[in-house]
Amino acid sequence: MTFRFIFGRAICAAVLLAAATFASAEAAETYVIDIKGQHAWVEFRIKHLGYSWMYGRFNDFSGGFVVDRDNPANASVEVEIDTASIDTNHAERDKHLRSEDFLNVDKHPKARFVSTAVEISGDGTGVIKGDLTLNGVTRPIGIAVEEIGHGKDPWGGYRAGFLGTTTLKLADFDIDYDLGPASTMVELTLSIEGVRQ
Repeated sequence: MTFRFIFGRAICAAVLLAAATFASAEAAETYVIDIKGQHAWVEFRIKHLGYSWMYGRFNDFSGGFVVDRDNPANASVEVEIDTASIDTNHAERDKHLRSEDFLNVDKHPKARFVSTAVEISGDGTGVIKGDLTLNGVTRPIGIAVEEIGHGKDPWGGYRAGFLGTTTLKLADFDIDYDLGPASTMVELTLSIEGVRQ
C-alpha cells in the first residue's frame, strides 16, 4: 500500500510547522492541529495491481508545532497517529491492513513523526525533515510542504494551513506483503490546519 504523506494527521502537523515558518513574527508561536473542527487530513494512495489507485486515510491523530518566523531553525513539529483508525471505505480490507501483514496495530498502535530540521525557500515552499516511526521501525523522511495561508478566523483565533506530500517505500518499514511490483510505494498527503495557542 502507498502512503502519501500527508499521513492522515501525523504528517499534517509537520506540514503546518514548515509552512508557518514562512511568515514573519516577533516570537515563537505554538499551534495545535484542528482535530475538533476536522480541518486536518492524513490521506494516502497506493496502486491496486497496477490497474487503479486505492485511497485511504487515518481518522484519528493529534499533534502540534512550534513556529519561529524570525528564526525558522527553531521550528519543530510532532504528530501521533492511531494506526487502527485506517479507513479505506472497506471493512474487510481495513481489518487486513491492521493485521501483522501490514500495520500490525496490536503490537504498534501508534505511528509518530518528529521533525529534525525545517528548510525553507523564498517562494513559500520547503521541506520538513524528520523521523517517522511506523510498524515499530524508525526512519528519516522528508515532506515537501507548501503554505496555503494564515490569518485570523471568525472566532477570534489565528490559523495557519499547509499541504505536505511524501512517498514511502513499504519495505523500509518492514511491510513486505506481496501486492505486486506496482504496489511497493505509498503516497502520503497531509492537509493541515492549525490553531495558534
